[in-house]
Amino acid sequence: MASSACCFKTRRGVCSPVVSTTQQRLRQRLPLAAAPAGIARDRFGRTLNYLRISLTDMCNLRCVYCMPADMTFRPRAELMQDDELLRLIAQFAAMGFRKFRYTGGEPTLRANLPGLISRVSAMPGVAMQAITTNGVMLDQLAAPLREAGIACVNVSIDSLDPQKFRRMTRWGNVRDVWAGIQSAQRAGLGIKLNAVVVRGHNDQQDVVDLARLTLEHDWQVRYIELMPFGGIHEFQRAHIVSEDELRATIEAALGPLQIQNEGELDGEARVFRLRGARGSLGFISSVTKPFCAGCSRVRLTADGKLRLCLLRDKEVDLLTPMRAGLDDAGLEALIREGLWEKPWGHGLEQNQFATNRVMSEIGG
Repeated sequence: MASSACCFKTRRGVCSPVVSTTQQRLRQRLPLAAAPAGIARDRFGRTLNYLRISLTDMCNLRCVYCMPADMTFRPRAELMQDDELLRLIAQFAAMGFRKFRYTGGEPTLRANLPGLISRVSAMPGVAMQAITTNGVMLDQLAAPLREAGIACVNVSIDSLDPQKFRRMTRWGNVRDVWAGIQSAQRAGLGIKLNAVVVRGHNDQQDVVDLARLTLEHDWQVRYIELMPFGGIHEFQRAHIVSEDELRATIEAALGPLQIQNEGELDGEARVFRLRGARGSLGFISSVTKPFCAGCSRVRLTADGKLRLCLLRDKEVDLLTPMRAGLDDAGLEALIREGLWEKPWGHGLEQNQFATNRVMSEIGG
């Protein structure tokens, strides 16, 4: 099944440093009283309809760009329980959120994941559910997840080389991930492969090998720029590989790339295709080609914080007030107030870095 056939898409202009007069006006800070009571928007006029939900901060790998090898995870009691998570998802769906993506840590470590997703599938307003996973457990879970309501799966696979994959994940086996991808294909899930490209690790032959997969498979391979934040942002800044470099490397080996979405984005990606390829290549360039102007997403961390931008520290605690007895009306007001404060952009150009969490604690 083609991933583009089932995956939620948005149509918007690519973010540019030059903004229109309307955008300049919207970038002025508006009072919360101006927030509409219906569909969720921020103070810059952007419609928000995409929630990325971290189901756990735990992971069964230790990717070098994501977390330290001796990572300490939060006690389970500090994380959202099923009833709390379902209450929040229902609240967001009632506010106009339509796409829900489950992340981690590693989301497949969440107990009874298919059952949880089935309950979300029955909620009014939920149009699409997807999951981002390292694929280690996907061989067993692909079919149950599809039956529960998952439409698309993004599988993280930074290299097809077994030794290099193990070095980058510290102990992962690429064969486990490949088995999971094949199970996802059999289950009828839309497939996208995510590769975080790290200079000096997987920025040459590895990106070419991954691109070659699209010649025979109707998948999208997505190259993600390394994003600097957390306690390892100096390493991340030094190892960023730009979209232009990646495209040049791929074209030198496999021929020219043809743009598929000129003037718009597929989610966060600029999409290209190799001549004669069944699949496509997506480039997510948060650092060198940001797309903040069209951002429609916010994140819910595993410990119940509403994170307004991946690369900003600003969060709104939802779990503590819920556990203190906040009713639905109060919860909606708290969420809307937080959404209204979503920042315009990530601030990397001003050397502003998020430092309060590493990637696995946010959910990507």
